[in-house]
Amino acid sequence: MMAALKRLMHLRGELLEEVSMARHVSWRAGGLVERFYTPVDVDDLVLFLQGLPKDEPVYFIGLGSNLLVRDGGLRGTVVHLHAALKDIHYEACHPRNGCSEADAATHGVVYAQAGVASPKVARFAANHDLVGAEFLAGIPGTLGGALAMNAGCYGHETWQYVSQVQTIDREGRLYLRGPAEFDVGYRHVEFAQGAVPTPALPASGEGAAFSPTDGKGTFSSPTCGGGGEGDRPHRLGVDEWFLAAWLRLPKGDGAASREKIKQLLARRIASQPLNLPNAGSVFRNPPGDHAARLIESCGLKGRRIGQAQVSEKHANFIVNLGGASAADIEALIELVQQTVETQTGVRLQPEVRIIGDK
Repeated sequence: MMAALKRLMHLRGELLEEVSMARHVSWRAGGLVERFYTPVDVDDLVLFLQGLPKDEPVYFIGLGSNLLVRDGGLRGTVVHLHAALKDIHYEACHPRNGCSEADAATHGVVYAQAGVASPKVARFAANHDLVGAEFLAGIPGTLGGALAMNAGCYGHETWQYVSQVQTIDREGRLYLRGPAEFDVGYRHVEFAQGAVPTPALPASGEGAAFSPTDGKGTFSSPTCGGGGEGDRPHRLGVDEWFLAAWLRLPKGDGAASREKIKQLLARRIASQPLNLPNAGSVFRNPPGDHAARLIESCGLKGRRIGQAQVSEKHANFIVNLGGASAADIEALIELVQQTVETQTGVRLQPEVRIIGDK
């Protein structure tokens, strides 16, 4: 049936059924998803979304480094971007990429699609003598994921540098949106209420995608959070997803930037349990404190449920010792939350996303 559907929709990507999500999330645990699609490019993705039933649940993933899929699996379709949307290139500052021509003497722009690994963005920027993106080398995921959660470390966050983004909605429509259209905070991004939409602009550079629905190579841009059927606002991660971003970065010393990346990576290797499957930081840092400090103060380092363990190297990491189920990991997350709240009064908020059926 899937092969027939693919031919009917004239798709060029890979469409599979009953795929184990344990293969596609960094925790190496979790159940099956009904359908798994890897598009060839943005045009292919547009066609795929246009052909899906209106009530089909859709999930976008990159490297699965911030995701836990429960053992009961997922109904619907996972769209896999890491193997598909990988274009990255340099652009001079220009109004079409969200910054001014006056910035050209002091800044440059990195265009990267959502499937590009964050560390690659950091290295690319440094190799083009742009600075500020070094922190992305410490983000174990794709740029799409970094945009969705405003990922950050070492005092920097992704949206500090975003000049504009390209998104796609549930019906396959493409949008060009500016930072003002989003409410951005600590590990938090959603559409802003009542934001003024970015005017429709021509596609920019080789990395821009064209919508086959309009045939003109332009981005549609209805009212922010709108554009769907009726007046129901779009929800990020449910009705609309990031496809690419333009990052405005200062010009500087590329060699010094590359050295800084090396130092950050060495620091990460020394402080994090990278030898075992994990999803990075499990909990957000509460205001004025660190989740790792609170967890360690409660004596939880090394605590296990099944084959899931609070890392003995970094208390805000939960590692898979080998064969952990998603239920083990989720139960350990809940145990940590309950214990820390009981002992300190602080309710830790998960940074990871948990989806699917138990």
